[in-house]
Amino acid sequence: METILLDRNENNYGPAPACLEVVRNAASDLFYQYSSDYKQGVKSILSGRLSKEFNIPEKRVLLGYGAEDLLKQVVQCHLTEGKKLMIPSHSWWYYKEIANEVSGINVEYPLTEGKDTYYYDIENMLDIYKNEKPDIIFISSPNNPTGNSISDDDLIKVLDSFSDSVVVLDEAYWLSNNNKKVAELVNKYKNLIIIRTFSKLYALAGIRIGYAIVGENLNLLSKMSNRYLGYNRISQRIAIAALDSSDYYLDLASKLSADREMYYSELNQLPGFKVYKSDANFVLVKIPKEIMAPLDEFLKERGFIIKLMKEELLNSHLRISLGTHEQNKKAIEYIKEFMNQNSN
Repeated sequence: METILLDRNENNYGPAPACLEVVRNAASDLFYQYSSDYKQGVKSILSGRLSKEFNIPEKRVLLGYGAEDLLKQVVQCHLTEGKKLMIPSHSWWYYKEIANEVSGINVEYPLTEGKDTYYYDIENMLDIYKNEKPDIIFISSPNNPTGNSISDDDLIKVLDSFSDSVVVLDEAYWLSNNNKKVAELVNKYKNLIIIRTFSKLYALAGIRIGYAIVGENLNLLSKMSNRYLGYNRISQRIAIAALDSSDYYLDLASKLSADREMYYSELNQLPGFKVYKSDANFVLVKIPKEIMAPLDEFLKERGFIIKLMKEELLNSHLRISLGTHEQNKKAIEYIKEFMNQNSN
């Protein structure tokens, strides 16, 4: 029986065909020779390409081993012992651990549950910022695991107020093309870092490559992140092939959006279920706590693995990664079948 993984927010559609062609046709020198991209006046061919995509000087484009690596670099560069990192209360578990690596202090700000989504409580964020004076702030948009984004107006409001700190806008789960907005933001806010990855939309989690676009004040981070012998030469070419395959990924994003709607319409009809609106490649579902374990076992018996949330604030919830359309349909069918069998 095939195992369908819907618990790690991977993209089961797989990358664009052009990405696979890069691997099939890779020349041997990509393996045994260091990069010589510096001869072209750039740190790497990918940062050079992203510089053009975003209309940003290439020195302000940073590459990393996925978004995780870039987050770590920011914290290790700008957070020291006893200094504060401000993070969402509902967030990826690593957000809550990363400050510990440099003996920093976590300060949490709440995300508030609304009628059909979570949202950023901006006034509360501003109050916490004034009281705690953190050195770094993480804002995840869309946020994992709640799936909500911060609106453009709210983002501007907090960036205007947080100008004395380093702000990281983590867009790892972004599913649309808004490069113009990125350039406008980092040009205006000198301490802003916008992080993206090729792991989610581009279905390249296995090659572990992400990037950051940074404001002008972050020269120390840029210097620290530089790799003088270059970056993974094959991964860069795969990433560029993904950037060249915009039609493939526009279609893929449309499929993911349609299947989110399918989860909303189907699962919200089940007693005790609440599916939250999401902008990411997953949905958060609140269910009766007593059925979490038996539902999980029921799905595992049928080859489907989903994420059971066991956090302090989210402990009666499922996070279901969006698979292919057929996988999503089958997951919904199995959940409905379980509920029908246990309706009494």
